[in-house]
Amino acid sequence: GRYRSLNMITLNKAHALHNVRLLRGQHPGFHIIPVLKANAYGHGLREMARILNDADCDLLAVDGYFEAGRIRFISNHRLLVLGYILPENVPLLDAQRCSFVVQDLDVLSAFGALQRPVKIHLEINTGMNRLGIDPSELTVYLTALQKYPWLTLEGVMTHLADADNESDDRYTTKQVRLFDECVRRVMHAGFSPKYVHIAQTAGSAKVQSQYANAIRLGIGLYGINPLSKQDAAHSILAGLRPVLSLTSTIVKIIDLQKGDQVSYGGTFIAPKAMRIGVLPLGYYEGVPRVLSNQGFVMDGAAKLPIVGRVCMNHTMVDLGDVAVSIGDAVVVFADDARQPNGIAHISETFGLFPYEVVTKLSSSIRRIVA
Repeated sequence: GRYRSLNMITLNKAHALHNVRLLRGQHPGFHIIPVLKANAYGHGLREMARILNDADCDLLAVDGYFEAGRIRFISNHRLLVLGYILPENVPLLDAQRCSFVVQDLDVLSAFGALQRPVKIHLEINTGMNRLGIDPSELTVYLTALQKYPWLTLEGVMTHLADADNESDDRYTTKQVRLFDECVRRVMHAGFSPKYVHIAQTAGSAKVQSQYANAIRLGIGLYGINPLSKQDAAHSILAGLRPVLSLTSTIVKIIDLQKGDQVSYGGTFIAPKAMRIGVLPLGYYEGVPRVLSNQGFVMDGAAKLPIVGRVCMNHTMVDLGDVAVSIGDAVVVFADDARQPNGIAHISETFGLFPYEVVTKLSSSIRRIVA
């Protein structure tokens, strides 16, 4: 028989593919580059790579080469490594399956020294001040690149720092203008990059670049809208569908007497005789500790409030009058944005950052695709 896991992340394949199609429909002729960094935003790198084999896209993006290594024989797509690469590691990389974002001249020289074909993307720092070359270094960089005819400038990119600003898009507009100037210079130098990408999910709803022809679909791939409800562009991304649900199992039921306390520090004291259930997951698995005494899980339509502090691997819930037995499944996070325990709802209610909620889901939880 099949081993039954107590905690389970289920990925809704139809929702993920819908999210890619939604963005593609909004940007006809654009390349969509799904981003699978950080264990696919906590969803599961290998599982998401498999799902995306059925998506219409050329490139998948990851942060580090170690991530590319985990999916390069699973994915049908070319892989774009976004993060920094140590020059000493360059000779070890699979340049047939992967393209690389190059941040500086040292790494460019290391790729050039290989004397074999490599596809690179140039990142320009237009105001994020994190990675990428300064626009003032562009000519030096392009001159260096021309020394190595076996290197192909496959892409030019930047990263927007303020695309989710709900009331003021001036910083974004400034970045776009600077980026377009740089792309113009790249083209004047005789290069014709296949992918010109500036916008992530949030920026996709706002950016008007003359040259961009690709979008990096990060949080939107997973069905989470990065724009606040106050943002005029929020509705553009309102059709995204959450991909992930997290379920757990009641493993013990305890009858409490009035005055009994629950979990560390006794922060919950039973006001009357009551029944609580124990779930075998806690903050290590990704239940935010801030939900102690204020969050809930769902059993069908019934809310089961979290009582006491969330522990490292356990969470206790008030079963109230709900007919629950040991072995029953409950839903911690729903893959339906309308449910009160959808990630967006929980994040909004408890002041959490939805990206952090999903990326903190432990890789030890079993993930399945449905």
